[in-house]
Amino acid sequence: MSADTLPYLSREVCESLGITTADVIDMMQTLIRGAAAGRVWNAPKSVVMPGDGRYLMATLCAADDPPFMAVKSLGLNPDNGARNLPQINAVVALHDAVTGVPLAMVEGNWVTELRTAGLSAVAARYLAREDSRVVAFVGCGAQARSHLDAFRQMFPVEAIRAMGRGTANRDRFCAEAEASGLSATPCDDARSVVDGADIVVTSVTLSYETEPFIDARWLKPGAFAAITDLGIPWLDAGMSAFDRIVIDDLEQEKKMEKPLVATDLIDGDITGLVDASVAGRRSDDERTAFVFRGLSLGDLALAALAWQRYRGD
Repeated sequence: MSADTLPYLSREVCESLGITTADVIDMMQTLIRGAAAGRVWNAPKSVVMPGDGRYLMATLCAADDPPFMAVKSLGLNPDNGARNLPQINAVVALHDAVTGVPLAMVEGNWVTELRTAGLSAVAARYLAREDSRVVAFVGCGAQARSHLDAFRQMFPVEAIRAMGRGTANRDRFCAEAEASGLSATPCDDARSVVDGADIVVTSVTLSYETEPFIDARWLKPGAFAAITDLGIPWLDAGMSAFDRIVIDDLEQEKKMEKPLVATDLIDGDITGLVDASVAGRRSDDERTAFVFRGLSLGDLALAALAWQRYRGD
């Protein structure tokens, strides 16, 4: 296959394929179990942070079943708004895992949004209360939208609360939620947005210069937090308020220079949740959290799903 004939699955194409949160969860759990059985290989992220706000990353995952390999390259630049561009731009190259032959290029922003929300959804299946109705968002961009869509397919969500760096994205997000039939409350501070919420999603722009401003001790008993932003906005002193903290990959975490959370607070990873070696929620009053960097098998899950649907498999 040449560059002239290599299919490009755009966002529009991917969104037309009818992929649901249940589809994503099923594929991710298949790959997670495959990784535990030695049939899926998930490499740690490679990250470059030049120190000027940019976050440059590459991921790699390969599997025997389905027999694909996915390589994602991604760049985040918080100054892209001035260029009329998304903050994050990415592409996924999907290969045949047996021959290495390239099969397709997949729009990486779509993969990243659904991959991240999909990992949160897998964790939420085990850690969130089934009657969760109020979802709080700190960060109101693409990840907030993808998480809201995923959680509405899983829980009886009735209302959201939202807080962002500026009011424009926050108010737009709230207006979209209200237009879809939800109650929406814009908030100006972190405590008011998380107080009383059943699920909390944080997706602030990745920068270690951000001063932490969210205290887990504010969360009500029974709350679940999906922490997609490396835990950057969360106060270290409050993390012990969680009764159970699960991360995405214990082996990947050992190789990271800066830990997501104190090691003694980690109960296990998402593989443990899926294979039941790590307990999920054990009572209605437990505060639980999923703190994660992102697994490259999530990129493979979305790219493989898109390719299979595109081909009609």
